[in-house]
Order: sequence, then structure tokens, then C-alpha cells
Amino acid sequence: MFNPLIHKYAQVLVNYSTKVQKNDLVIIYARGYSAQPLVREIYELCLKNGANPIVRTSMDEIAETFIKYASDEQLEYIDEMSKIEVETADVMIFIGAPSNIKNMAGASPSKIAKRSKATHPILSKRLERSANGDMRWVIADYPTNALAQEANMSLGEYSEFLVKSCYLDLDNPVEKWEEIDKEQKRIADILNKTSSLRILGDKTDITFSTKGRTWVPCSGNLNFPDGEIFTSPIEDSACGKIYFDFPQNYHGSTAREVYLTLEKGKVVEACAQVGNEFLQSMLNMDEGSRFVGEIAIGTNDRIQDVTGNILFDEKIGGSIHMALGSSYPEAGGKNQSGLHWDLIKNMKNNSKIYADDKLIYENGKFVI
Repeated sequence: MFNPLIHKYAQVLVNYSTKVQKNDLVIIYARGYSAQPLVREIYELCLKNGANPIVRTSMDEIAETFIKYASDEQLEYIDEMSKIEVETADVMIFIGAPSNIKNMAGASPSKIAKRSKATHPILSKRLERSANGDMRWVIADYPTNALAQEANMSLGEYSEFLVKSCYLDLDNPVEKWEEIDKEQKRIADILNKTSSLRILGDKTDITFSTKGRTWVPCSGNLNFPDGEIFTSPIEDSACGKIYFDFPQNYHGSTAREVYLTLEKGKVVEACAQVGNEFLQSMLNMDEGSRFVGEIAIGTNDRIQDVTGNILFDEKIGGSIHMALGSSYPEAGGKNQSGLHWDLIKNMKNNSKIYADDKLIYENGKFVI
């Protein structure tokens, strides 16, 4: 089902998500060899648009080898080429096609944390330039056996799932994403007039201040597939308890049944039934890792179940996610951290969200 749609997929990523134009410097990052058909289509379309594309490829094993053998000095080293690329590229397109998504599961959490802290300035610069309109970027995936296995699907089933999640099965997927964008902007406009958020659900009662912050609708411009509305809350405002029932994946490791208590914006208590040591390591990464960088509501109703892939899982219709660590400049966020871990919560049953004490969301659906 997937191969005949590769050209359509590339067209959406190049002409809709990143709007590649003449003379743009476009850097195409491909993780894994399986994505070659899609990368070639993207490369060709960029050339036809008059842009200057460059392809960068990597292997799953490289990151694993680096974390295993790198010294502290090497973990903290950032090469000049990476700095130049993030400072000068007009467009960045990231294509993931992993052959093994668990290759980092046995890696040292402390070394992962140190490397994440070191590379934070690169991520921060990309987010800053994106918020200023100086650069466009998008993250997308190509179906592989590894992704399919993690989602408990065959490769054919996973390919079909990806196609439908991206609306690539429609004659005009861009038209659908523009329709989604219109509805999400309507909701974001309402939320931008409020100043507080309260989330109620299973073992959860937590509040945030969003006064002066911007709610951002997402409809295929930075992630593909997409489907969320997010903001970065006031850094010292989160207060209460929250329970995350879905599996929480990060850098190949998993934490399950995560329960957090926050005071004055900071996680003061945390536990996980599975992966607790990893959770604690990530929380202790740096000064900003215990603060909330993002709160978001998933809106993609074509994604309903956890697949183990955050690109899809954070968009689940009827879910929310709360990211610990780095916040988003375009939303007004100021928290700095090498961590940005999206923790996902099911909101389809016995759950409510209030904005300024007005019910706006109940059991997985907006009511405004």
C-alpha cells in the first residue's frame, strides 16, 4: 500500500509542511537505510523547486556506539558542522526509518543525560529560528519492521496505519490538513483568551497558569502526521498530581505507570512501576528537567492506540501529553533543559479539562 504513495508523501512534506522554495538550503536527515525511496523523492522535488538539498544519513548503531564508548569530554563535544547547519539551513527535513528502536535501551542513562544536555543548544537554536520564521522543519517517519513490531502490527498494517494517520489515503491530503488547521485555530483562539488550565482524570488533578502564553495549533507543519494543540505554561505554575497510564518511551527506554507530584512548577515526587531508575535519571538531567515545558491536547482521531512511537502517540485523539524539560519559544516558554520528554495520558474516560473554570473538554472531546 505504501510504495505508490511515496511521491504524494514527499510532495506534502516539501510543498506543504516546509514550503521549499528556490535557493533554499535544505538539509535532509535520514535515520536508517530503508527510507531511501522517500529521501530520493524529497531530494528530487527540492531540486525541481530550485532549492539546494543536502542529504545526511545515519545508522542506528552509531548512537549506541557513541554512548557506549564516548568519554565525558566527547559526550560534551559539539562539532562545528552541526552548529553551522542549524544556524544557516532554511529547511530541515528529518526522516526516521529505524531498524531497531531498542538499540539504546541498555545505554547508560547518565551518559544519555549528559549528551542531551550538551546538544541542547543545537535544539534550542532550531526552535528559536523556527519561532522567528527563519527556518522551516518537519519530522516524519518511513514504515519499517522495527516500528511495526513495536506497534504489534505487520509491516503492511503499520504502513496502512501511517498512511491513514497522515491522510495520505485521500486524493488531496493538504486540503484535509488545511481543514484541520482551521478547526484547531478556532480552539486555540479560545484558549488564548484564558489564563488557567485544570486537568482532571484518573489519579490526576493538576493546574497550570497559561496567562500570556500562546496556544499553538499543529496541522502538519512541524510533525507529520500531526494533530495537537499545545502551549508552554508559566514555569512555576504547575501544581497537583498527574498519572500517565500509557507506556512512556524515550531514547529506547520505557517507563510505565508514571505518577508525578508537582509544586510551584517543579516535580517534587516521581515514581514509575517500570523504569523508575531511568525516570529518575532523566528528571535529574539538569536544572530545568523537573519543570513542565509543554502541555498539549492530542486531536488526531485516526490515531487511537499507543504504538511506541512518540511522533504518533502524542497525537492520539482523546489524549493529552505533558513534556518535562525544554519549552517552546513560539508559545512563550522560557524553560531551558536538555530534556524534552512527552508523557502521554489517556483522557477518553472520566476525564475533564477546565480553562478559567469553564469546561472545555470531556472524555476525549472538546465541548467548545
